[in-house]
Amino acid sequence: MAAPTTTYTEEPALSLAMAVVAASPGPLLLLDGDLNIVAASASFSDVFDIAAGSAPGRQLSRLGAGEWDIPQLRSLLGATISGAAKIEAYEVDLRRPGRDTRRLVVHAQRLVYPDLENLRILMAVSDVTDARADEKLKDEALRQNLVLLQEVRHRVANSLQIIASVLLHNAKRTQSEETRGHLKDAHQRVMSIAALERHLVGSSDGTVEANAYFTKLCDSIAASMIGDSNQLSLTVTGAGGAVDAQVSVSLGLIVTELVINALKHAFPDGRPGKIIVYSEFRGPNWTLSVTDDGVGMPTDPEHIQLGLGTSIVQALAKQLEASVQVGPGHPGTRVAITRTKVALVEDHPAPAPDKPPVERPAA
Repeated sequence: MAAPTTTYTEEPALSLAMAVVAASPGPLLLLDGDLNIVAASASFSDVFDIAAGSAPGRQLSRLGAGEWDIPQLRSLLGATISGAAKIEAYEVDLRRPGRDTRRLVVHAQRLVYPDLENLRILMAVSDVTDARADEKLKDEALRQNLVLLQEVRHRVANSLQIIASVLLHNAKRTQSEETRGHLKDAHQRVMSIAALERHLVGSSDGTVEANAYFTKLCDSIAASMIGDSNQLSLTVTGAGGAVDAQVSVSLGLIVTELVINALKHAFPDGRPGKIIVYSEFRGPNWTLSVTDDGVGMPTDPEHIQLGLGTSIVQALAKQLEASVQVGPGHPGTRVAITRTKVALVEDHPAPAPDKPPVERPAA
């Protein structure tokens, strides 16, 4: 038995489309190939103050007081009719005489009916004026907060600089070598935070470039603690990378402690040498190390003392979920702080040390 032949007609399809448009909770228009309005949802009339039932049969460009006669929109709808394009999230301003301009987002797509010659376009319109205004207010509030934060950081850096200067001045005046050493150590700890705050003043996204930060920090330490740069050198190397500002605070303190520790213990009796600060940051994984070519670690456990510097480094590393490894630098000593949260394919595991590391006395 032959299958029945199905005949498509305009009337049922159009009636269905008009019913869908009329029932739409959002502003919706059904247009024909000449951009005449075939049907409009009640919400369209409500949102754009068009008299109910007055839209069908009128040209889109003559709707209202003529505010819908927008050349760019008309051109895009023409391209949609030809099948060359469809409108997706096109933003346009609706300017109505005597009223505030509204920001609209338009979606339009040609409807395809089997065996029908009449073209139809379904056009959805959203008024996003209030949403855009809210976004603008939020952006402005964020901008103001950033400006305020930068000002606070600038003032904090200045205050820390003053505190560091007072500490260094008192260190020069005291007669006690032990007190002078403690004051100088405190001076460098304050300077490390001040250096970070200086970097944060110029940081707009809450991150700090590691090598630039460590370089400035080490330059400050060298200026106050290394008398002859030809005798002792302090350099920063490695791939570096961007690091979160909050994390960089702890890293700066770690570098300060390790560098001061090396300067105090690795080069006795005017011994020449060099200290290298190395860093590499790859997302959640990073490595920070301080290596010197000094006298190395004491081999007698009885001569090993745990000082404030060691405690600070260990505490900071624990907060950062990182591990601390202390070992020989061949020559000298190498202290590495490593954080590994995600295994990378290209990473190669470091060879295990031949002997367990021994810590040097800390500042």
